[in-house]
Amino acid sequence: MTVLALFFAVLGAASNAVGTAFQRKAASTVPEGGGLRLLRALVRRPAWSLGIAGVIGAAVFQALALVNGPMALVQPVFILELPFALLVAAPLMHRRLSPEAWRAVAAAVAGLALLLASAAPHGTRQQAAMERWVPVLALTLGAMAAAVALTRSSGPLLRAAALGSAAAIGNALTAALMKSSTGRLADDGLPAFLTAWQTYGFALTGVAALLLLENALQAGPLTASQPALTIGDATVSLLLGVVLFEEEIRSGWWLLPEALGVLLILWGVLRLTRVVPHLSDVVR
Repeated sequence: MTVLALFFAVLGAASNAVGTAFQRKAASTVPEGGGLRLLRALVRRPAWSLGIAGVIGAAVFQALALVNGPMALVQPVFILELPFALLVAAPLMHRRLSPEAWRAVAAAVAGLALLLASAAPHGTRQQAAMERWVPVLALTLGAMAAAVALTRSSGPLLRAAALGSAAAIGNALTAALMKSSTGRLADDGLPAFLTAWQTYGFALTGVAALLLLENALQAGPLTASQPALTIGDATVSLLLGVVLFEEEIRSGWWLLPEALGVLLILWGVLRLTRVVPHLSDVVR
């Protein structure tokens, strides 16, 4: 089951990378505006439609992964989205990755492998008690609202980082709600899925996270939004897996290689964001 969960998670990361790349292209063609105005403008662009197709595919693979494995294992795999996006963009623009970019890709992948091997997430449940959901919903939705509030009086860098952080929290919450609702689908069938509040919860938070992502991509450089999106989603997802679904990770001396894995991922992501914006500018 773990291998199957990892397989679907990797497919989800690849699909999400393609979706994000096309969404980035579409968002870069909208000179100004945000919120629903931005969404209305994006709907008229073919690149955005292709991006949404990638996101839908990623959601399907993500749901399959979450049914077959712990959230603390599945969601960090989506860190691979950024390396995948870079590897997809380079040949499309007839460019070769520099040795520095390849080193950054290798560092991110090696860091993720080290983190997951050291943490070894296990012991998931498909459902969480309501007394666990209430504080989680209050904290995550409150954090998203606070991040959005920061954008009202800030520059492009902080605005992009804040919106990226809000989108990351929204993605993690969406994954938690999706895990619960798809668990009901697998255990009790379609009627239980359609009557579960988590089903409508992940639909609403998913749309909110998507809207926040579109605004983050438009608000400022990728160097500000992407690290928040990548690291934030994995971190919050891991915490939600532990708090909601009683998943377990190794502690003790295993924290040392886990920390090293996180540092490798962070270094790789930060280095890659210095390459990805230039590639994105070419496809505008």
